[in-house]
Amino acid sequence: MNLVDAGLTAADSALRTLFAPHRAARPCPTVPEAHTPELEGPDKALAGALMRVNHVGEVCAQALYTAQALSARLAPGDAAANERLARHFEAAGQDETDHLAWTKARIDELGTHTSLLNPLWYAGAFGIGLLAGRMGERVSLGFVVETERQVEAHLAGHMDRLPPQDHASRAIVAQMKDDEVRHAREAQQAGAVELPLPVKGVMKLAAKVMTTVAHRI
Repeated sequence: MNLVDAGLTAADSALRTLFAPHRAARPCPTVPEAHTPELEGPDKALAGALMRVNHVGEVCAQALYTAQALSARLAPGDAAANERLARHFEAAGQDETDHLAWTKARIDELGTHTSLLNPLWYAGAFGIGLLAGRMGERVSLGFVVETERQVEAHLAGHMDRLPPQDHASRAIVAQMKDDEVRHAREAQQAGAVELPLPVKGVMKLAAKVMTTVAHRI
């Protein structure tokens, strides 16, 4: 892959993520035999805001994995090994595409909107993904591990906050959480290194800013 190909791939991914309808490869998770009553008032508003935050997280995941896959393919060294790493990121990205479709569908059902700042979130996450990718395979994988650990904790918090009767949102969040745990485990098995504590702290701060703003906008 040359720089022109990389640029076209990056632009295509951004346009698809931000503006195209998303089709999940897997059915949307449900709770068997559970009926989700129509949410109203504060419960509906809260569920909508939380699912909007989750949707933003998936926008960022698309940007991160796309950037890390591009960095892998552009890296010097063993082309076959670089391609294997890129495909690792793309496989995880496919799960995130499912999450993107599921959260968008649930947002529509709740009658609310996705974040108005999604292009900004995408651009920031893409830049972070490029930076992580330039630091080498093991650091890039380590970034995946830490990102997914933080997302897992974030989703666990949402399970506590979602209205108990919102079975539809809770089923989606539960499956997302399982997928993030798997992504972190696979990245560890692929040779990820543990990131320094200051880097983890900056990542948590950035995530806090994003989730706080996306909850409202």
